[in-house]
Amino acid sequence: MKEPRRWVEFKRVILVTGTPGVGKTSVSRFLASKLGAELVILGELVKRENLISGADKKRETMIVDTVKLSKRLKKIIADSQRDVIVDGHYAVDVVPAEDVHLAFVLRRDPDELRRLMENRGFSEAKIQENVAAEILDVCLCDAVEACGVDKVCEINVSGKEVEEVGEEAVSVLQGKRNPSIGIVDWLGKLNREGRLNEFFKD
Repeated sequence: MKEPRRWVEFKRVILVTGTPGVGKTSVSRFLASKLGAELVILGELVKRENLISGADKKRETMIVDTVKLSKRLKKIIADSQRDVIVDGHYAVDVVPAEDVHLAFVLRRDPDELRRLMENRGFSEAKIQENVAAEILDVCLCDAVEACGVDKVCEINVSGKEVEEVGEEAVSVLQGKRNPSIGIVDWLGKLNREGRLNEFFKD
């Protein structure tokens, strides 16, 4: 007679990634609350435990020690008795693909993203870098390359409240709709509008 499988074996590791400014942390907090999951906000974990290898002064960012962070995450996930939500634009780089149940890639319209970042006081260089990354699907490509297309789901957050985005993610996790990618084409949209030069300057 087989021993009953423990609930912990069905624990899911769910990534929430996307360009800075798309709303990852707000959506991650909603999901953690809704699912009763443990939440790991990578930026906070890195600062709290000093998992840093240096600083990139030009880009105004810290350089994360991905080896130490990956090792720390492995222990957090192993010790947790609940689903684990990992929030961060580099989540796919520090969680092994075999451990990932699903990676949500949040997408935001470039005009909306630019306005949001301006309102938050980001430098023009940082705004240009992040908006260009959003237009060029950088986070989506990274997620698909790291996790495989079957483990990635895009959600367009443009013009939506956190709760609406969160419920979309929950419906996918509950199997009410299939995960999908290729739902936005910012590059094509801006090209059709003749506006690419607004975002990609010489």
